[in-house]
Amino acid sequence: MTTVSPTAHSAGRLVLAATPIGNTEDASAHLRRLLAEADVVAAEDTRRLRALAARLGVEIGGRVLSFHEHNEVERSAEVLAVVAGGGTVVVVTDAGMPAVSDPGFRVVGAAVAAGLPVTAAPGPSAVLTALALSGLPTDRFCFEGFPPRKPGERARAFELLADERRTMVFFEAPHRLDDTLAAMAVAFGGDRPAAVCRELTKTYEEIVRGPLADLVTWASADQVRGEIVVVVGGAVKAVELSTADLVAEVLSRTDTGDRLKDAVAEVAAAAGVPKRDLYAAALAAKPR
Repeated sequence: MTTVSPTAHSAGRLVLAATPIGNTEDASAHLRRLLAEADVVAAEDTRRLRALAARLGVEIGGRVLSFHEHNEVERSAEVLAVVAGGGTVVVVTDAGMPAVSDPGFRVVGAAVAAGLPVTAAPGPSAVLTALALSGLPTDRFCFEGFPPRKPGERARAFELLADERRTMVFFEAPHRLDDTLAAMAVAFGGDRPAAVCRELTKTYEEIVRGPLADLVTWASADQVRGEIVVVVGGAVKAVELSTADLVAEVLSRTDTGDRLKDAVAEVAAAAGVPKRDLYAAALAAKPR
């Protein structure tokens, strides 16, 4: 086990800095200072970074380096050389926290392996914002990123998650949203509660909540635009009743006038058990 403090180390530091996911006013004072003072700012999109800095009224003080999913592996060595030499490198993505479905994961792993300090300037997160606004349970959740694009792979991925009891958070592109919601409805059930969170913190923010079947209809009616986060409620564990419980329910119904055969059929169907077995158990327990 190794421990590296970003504040008590002779080398520099790697900083993951969260950027606004929509509203520029969500930028922290820490982010502003880092952009102005860092030796290197490694940005997913350098043009978007410069546009953000202009809106913030911040002059980027150091070198700006293009750093995205297609060059992260080769650029990591360059980034860590600056850190090892005593410099501060700030990693930013187009929106939100680096390393969450965005560049950053690989360079953090490389820095940890090299024993170099890594820290963060926390801030906006589309995952947590959508989760909080969804109206679904927040005590336990999992982030699943972007679903597979190919229909077969997507269906298999959702099938594996059908029994997941935690609230699930997904990213999705707007042009694939209706197909994804339809696949979710098949795998999870059309009555599973969910929320589609669009354009979070922006002018046209919209949260649409409801059963997946309703959301499929909504998304299919019109082309949904903007940045999308889908939050889906977890599976509800079915209550498993013992044979004695089921027999008691059957006998309770017969006491109020139901025929034994009808009571057995309804209770067996609701519990998902064979009618024949339940009928035999109820018949044996019925007072003579």
